[in-house]
Amino acid sequence: MTVLDPFYLIVDDADMLERLVPLGVRLVQLRIKDRPDDDIRRQIKRAQICCAAHGAQLVVNDYWRLAIELNCDFVHLGQEDMDTADFEALRGAGLRFGLSTHDEAELARALDQRPAYVALGPVYPTLLKQMKWGPQGLERVGQWRQLAGSIPLVGIGGLVPDRLPSLFAAGADSAAVVTDIKTAQDPEARCREWIAVTREYCK
Repeated sequence: MTVLDPFYLIVDDADMLERLVPLGVRLVQLRIKDRPDDDIRRQIKRAQICCAAHGAQLVVNDYWRLAIELNCDFVHLGQEDMDTADFEALRGAGLRFGLSTHDEAELARALDQRPAYVALGPVYPTLLKQMKWGPQGLERVGQWRQLAGSIPLVGIGGLVPDRLPSLFAAGADSAAVVTDIKTAQDPEARCREWIAVTREYCK
């Protein structure tokens, strides 16, 4: 079974990844949107080098074909990505994958694929993007914990350090963080804070 670090950093380019991973990040997702394939390929390669140098687990968002091509070992897929993903090819290449879920039907669909983790969001209101789902809340986190069984659960959406005790008490294994660090006046300082406050939840 995959064991996730309780702090799951999500960044949207290799520049930010290279700034933050050396601070002690152990789990990071590279989530690039709307870039040419050649640029995405270069950024994934940079992320691989940085993560390898600092002992961090890299998760590539969406681009599962490039992940296979570049010998990555972990991808994250949304529900729409699942429509076109070749899960047998992923397994054949030895890639683990995490899957996004927002309702019970999506969770059941995700669990059928035996993922390395499932993500639930947004747990709290989020400013990152417009979503058709409202805040899921901590009660839903607890429900997902029971339904997912031993599969790790990632909470995402509107997370700040003060909300961590409640999130983990509800059953999450990892807190995925995007906006709180991306919009911070000092992303490095905020990232260090997240690393420090999540250490007590390491298994």
